[in-house]
Amino acid sequence: MKISIIKTITSILLVLSIGSILAGYLLDVTYSQKLIGFGVVGLFLLVFPLFSYYRWKDRDMKDYMINKENLDKMREYKEKKGS
Repeated sequence: MKISIIKTITSILLVLSIGSILAGYLLDVTYSQKLIGFGVVGLFLLVFPLFSYYRWKDRDMKDYMINKENLDKMREYKEKKGS
């Protein structure tokens, strides 16, 4: 089973960011607010974009756009489900 390098990096950064936030709350040090801040910045500037890229990299954006073809598919699905 092949594990993606991006998935591994994202998981490691997630653990580090959450660990930094928890350390900031639990440890009584002078730089605890910086630990919390770095953890939050890591989540929003590193983890979230990497996770988004990993989840959406193989998808076709045309499937998520509203156009006549997709509207027809939605109507067919709704009619099929309703009956």
